Amino acid sequence: MQTIRARLSLNYLIVLLLGMTLAGALVWLAVSGLYVDTQRENLLAQAKLIAAGLGDSPLPTQPAEPYLQTSNVMPGVHTRLIGESGAVVVGLPLSDGMIQLSAESSTPIPPRELIQRPEVESALKGIPATAIRRVLGNQKVLYAAAPVQESNGEIVGIVYIATPLPSSGLPTNLILQLVDAVLFAFVFALLAGGMLARKISSPLEELANAATAVSKGDLKQSVSTNTNILELQSVSQTFNEMVSNLRQADEVKKSFVADVTHELRTPLTVIKGTIETLEDGALDDLEGRSSLLTSMMRETDRLIRMVNDLLVLTRADAGALQLNLQELDLTELARMRCDTLNLIAARQQVELKVVGDSAIVSADPDRISQVLNNLLDNAIRHSPAGSVVKVEIKSKEDGVECSVSDSGTGIPAKSLPFIFDRFYRVETSRDRISGGTGLGLAIARALVNAHGGRISAQSIEGKGTTITFWLPRTPTSPDVGIDLELPKT
Repeated sequence: MQTIRARLSLNYLIVLLLGMTLAGALVWLAVSGLYVDTQRENLLAQAKLIAAGLGDSPLPTQPAEPYLQTSNVMPGVHTRLIGESGAVVVGLPLSDGMIQLSAESSTPIPPRELIQRPEVESALKGIPATAIRRVLGNQKVLYAAAPVQESNGEIVGIVYIATPLPSSGLPTNLILQLVDAVLFAFVFALLAGGMLARKISSPLEELANAATAVSKGDLKQSVSTNTNILELQSVSQTFNEMVSNLRQADEVKKSFVADVTHELRTPLTVIKGTIETLEDGALDDLEGRSSLLTSMMRETDRLIRMVNDLLVLTRADAGALQLNLQELDLTELARMRCDTLNLIAARQQVELKVVGDSAIVSADPDRISQVLNNLLDNAIRHSPAGSVVKVEIKSKEDGVECSVSDSGTGIPAKSLPFIFDRFYRVETSRDRISGGTGLGLAIARALVNAHGGRISAQSIEGKGTTITFWLPRTPTSPDVGIDLELPKT
């Protein structure tokens, strides 16, 4: 299996070869055309210059040597003076005779055929012209014909110039220059392509190596985002964020396991100690046995509550927390929960008060009752004697808002962002003494979110805390469905 750098290099080389071949062909055609056009212009300019110089000079009347086409394939520029009738002469008038144009043809060409050539016809009409034709098989020769005119405009002769063209289309030195340029461009493009392939592949190779390490459990990996390629930079940033989230999740998991272990150990230790005490003979002590059994019952209830809370959170995380939706009056439900908890509040010398008009929402009454129970339980446990815990319900345009306020010691600002985390306690020792597990607010948030709502907290240290949750009139959560009768605290 090829590496990405090898694949990029190979693909780049193929594209480069195809591109260079096409570009070379186009450049060859363009340069060849430019070379021929330049030769045409130069040869025609020479013919015109010679014709202009002969315009006022008497031309010899004796015929020149026969015009041989083969002479035009020799290097250099060849000039002949041709009369109106096409005979090869130095001047006018022309004499009759046959003209030998090609060494490959044993039949001389009469003058009338010579003057039928396009460039000669054009020159006889007073218009200089050029033409290219092949002689001796495949040799190309460029011809230029220009009229020789007297001062009165009469054409007295024609300047006929010929020069051989390279059989390859371009001179050898120009071909060598083009080849050198192509080779230089190819080498330069190859080096640039190699650098580009390395620039692209290096971050991907680094990313692949880091991903392999992460798959083996190394969550300390990170890749560089210093690249000028937007997509690679985006992928690298996303990878780093992903690893960071995995690292945080792993830390949360470890912390969660440690917290659960710690929380379970305490009641289990108490239960085990009680059982051992009973086994040692306390079972026969009726007075002492009662307190031991009461302690065991209290710790067992605590374990059951914790297991039920963890089950709710686990199913909420898995998206399996389905709701039994009903239309309910949140204000009436809050009054019912306060009536239920009034006995506990009275022990703490705390008053529960509900403020608000009727507010109808579509929600699971058992789950919302669980939310209110957790919020009221927290408020009661942290409120000073003689204070009031107020539950206020307000109808909003898009839903219903419920807030539970106490006048307790409040929550420090540094702890406020974490109060909805599992097992988080602002006052660890006090919460354990009062029976809290640190899961109440986490469960409240999970249940409110399951309804498509939101929950938040405001607190001023020394003055009290307000927990507010909002519910839409119609839940938008995808977990709406038949209630599974999950255990409730």
